[in-house]
Amino acid sequence: MARSIGDHGARRMPTPLGRRFPIDSRAVGSPSDHRPDSQRMWEAVTMSEMRVVGIRVEQPQNQPVLLLRESDGDRYLPIWIGQTEAAAIALEQQGVQPARPLTHDLIKELIIALGHTLKEVRIVDLQEGTFYADLVFDKDVRVSARPSDSIAIALRAGVPIIAEEPVLAEAGLLMPDEREDEVEKFKEFLESVSPDDFKATDG
Repeated sequence: MARSIGDHGARRMPTPLGRRFPIDSRAVGSPSDHRPDSQRMWEAVTMSEMRVVGIRVEQPQNQPVLLLRESDGDRYLPIWIGQTEAAAIALEQQGVQPARPLTHDLIKELIIALGHTLKEVRIVDLQEGTFYADLVFDKDVRVSARPSDSIAIALRAGVPIIAEEPVLAEAGLLMPDEREDEVEKFKEFLESVSPDDFKATDG
């Protein structure tokens, strides 16, 4: 049975309703490009901007699932995350203003106070069932983080959420088009998988 995918400590997701996509191997760099190899390699990866569809809780395990979708495509990316991060994302989506700043609100304020700018967050890798993300700042400074934390910060900072093509090729899925409503598609997806696929937890 296909494994589920989580966020820093979870496994590959089940794909009963989706299919794999080939990795785009087109390169941007050329032999005459004298930029550092790391920069050329970074720019050679095709990326897709994602938007947050929402969070649902998979029962009976009570495991939150974050669903992303390509802004200009049809692929979805489910990520099993922790309760705290799920609450932080949901509160921001609902426009709830806490009386005192929560952790991700504080991080946003710290970035501003220290004179930096968060440009975007990128979901950059999937290793042994664990997603990895980078916070991308001005001057090309990158900080590794869990996707759940990165997305909670991105929503508060109003910056793009990006998924690199190799990640989408490995973990992206298509959901049936019978239902127009994304939330209903999400619900049907969760109902179609076995509880055995949800043993992973958010690290």
